[in-house]
Amino acid sequence: MLGKKLKGLRSEYKITQEELAKIIGVTTSMIGMYETDSRKPSYEVLLKISEYFNVSTDYLLGKTDKRTNISKPNPDPYAPITDVKQAMEIIMAQPGLMLNGEILDDEDKIILANSIQMGLKVAEELREKKKKENK
Repeated sequence: MLGKKLKGLRSEYKITQEELAKIIGVTTSMIGMYETDSRKPSYEVLLKISEYFNVSTDYLLGKTDKRTNISKPNPDPYAPITDVKQAMEIIMAQPGLMLNGEILDDEDKIILANSIQMGLKVAEELREKKKKENK
């Protein structure tokens, strides 16, 4: 049951086995084994899958047909981000955002979003400084 659900979610999100493997911190071959039900993920990995796809573990295990998936993290991960607010919304909506193999909690996401905002402010100040120098 997990294999069919996982493959369906991966297809829906349009990500490859390799991409999902990197996101949740396993090998591509492990994703293949999960999808063919030849191997079951550890509880930790099951939670990472659940968080990334924003569905319950019960849904993944076939105990319920109810999904908790309200919104996808980013329908087109290659679409350009045009402003800070949009970037921060995307960061905060990511259920499986990871850093060094660890899923970030909301507090970490806020720190990341604030860091990006501060970096953009510094970049803007440097750009303004260069403009003044070139006049």
